[in-house]
Amino acid sequence: MREPIRILHFADLHIGMENYGRLDPETGLNRRVVDFLDRLDDVVAYAIEHEADLVLFAGDAFRNRTPDPTYQREFALRIRRLSEAKIPTVLLEGNHDIPVMERRASSVAIFDTLGVPHVIVARKPEVLRIETQRGPIQIAVFPYPIRQRLLTRDHFRGLSQEDLDRTVTEVVVGLIQQMAAQVDTEIPAVLMGHFSVDSAHWGSERNIMVGRDVAVPLSALIDPVWDYVALGHIHQHQNLNPENTPPVVYPGSLERVDFGEEKQPKGFCWIEIARGSTTWRYIELSARPFITVRVDVRQETDPLAAIQAHLARYTLMDVVVRLIVSMTPEQEPRLRDADLVPLLEPAFFAQINREVERTARDRLEGLEPDTMTPAHLLERYLLSKGIPETNLISYLEIAAQIFAADLAGESA
Repeated sequence: MREPIRILHFADLHIGMENYGRLDPETGLNRRVVDFLDRLDDVVAYAIEHEADLVLFAGDAFRNRTPDPTYQREFALRIRRLSEAKIPTVLLEGNHDIPVMERRASSVAIFDTLGVPHVIVARKPEVLRIETQRGPIQIAVFPYPIRQRLLTRDHFRGLSQEDLDRTVTEVVVGLIQQMAAQVDTEIPAVLMGHFSVDSAHWGSERNIMVGRDVAVPLSALIDPVWDYVALGHIHQHQNLNPENTPPVVYPGSLERVDFGEEKQPKGFCWIEIARGSTTWRYIELSARPFITVRVDVRQETDPLAAIQAHLARYTLMDVVVRLIVSMTPEQEPRLRDADLVPLLEPAFFAQINREVERTARDRLEGLEPDTMTPAHLLERYLLSKGIPETNLISYLEIAAQIFAADLAGESA
């Protein structure tokens, strides 16, 4: 009996995400970009150290379809390490990799063009047979489904958006079934796709979505012909088939994109696969921590001291921090960023959000507008906005002069 084939499965790298970062003087790159590259280094090192037979990258190498050449170089340097180690690596095209125009090259097509040894760029649905150190394996690849490429113009004609979505899903399911029919049942088989599954849990990746999405039903993937289903596209790690017949797994992204992913672990999957027998585990990486700190100082006589005491409970070193302070309108001008920023100095990056209490009031106090003077209406409005009493008198005095001038003009 053959040894199980060792596979490393990761996805959604998104090199080029620069939010919550600054320039790194050592590399000339944004420090957040360095974070993403460091995680890719971790993946490559693990694959080499643990003698992976195959690496599957399930799409979205870069933040967008036209990455900075420097980012392309940094990605290529790391893929070259896998090539030099003679580890077959499949790069699947994700929605952030594929250009809108069909004839244009994707952001990872250069590996195919240059014929980089042991690197395969998956650009269309097909079944690949790959020879590994521990025997052959079949990888059925399905790049991100671009609807314009899946449907002819005749399909588009006269369809509502709902009918169009359903038609695209049917085409995708049909292509997956066609690939399943091509599988040699004596050899381990993996389905690798970059798309969303209808039962998957979405996160903040919705905010950086490129193009209209296609949702594939989970039932189309739970097929005994597959020993493992390796997915990309959704940033939260999840196994959609706990029965593991087969495992249907999103490894999630390698780094946190924003605070919507604050509590999510980040990493990749390590799979040992033989025909009809698959074991896998999730390997968590040391991604940059994100922490939200909420402080309510509305009842505090010394709000700055209260914030400082609250922050002391957290370890902020090298963390991306979001400080959310609930305060009253009177406190707002006294809590300056110049005072708050030093409290967050150990953080890798700090963001300060202010939630200013606006007292909910009945603006007109039950009175009919037609029975009220313009001055009275203005007073009710200013009070509803939380204007301090000291400012209110000044505003009303100025308004009285304006109203008097208007009346004088009308009577002239």
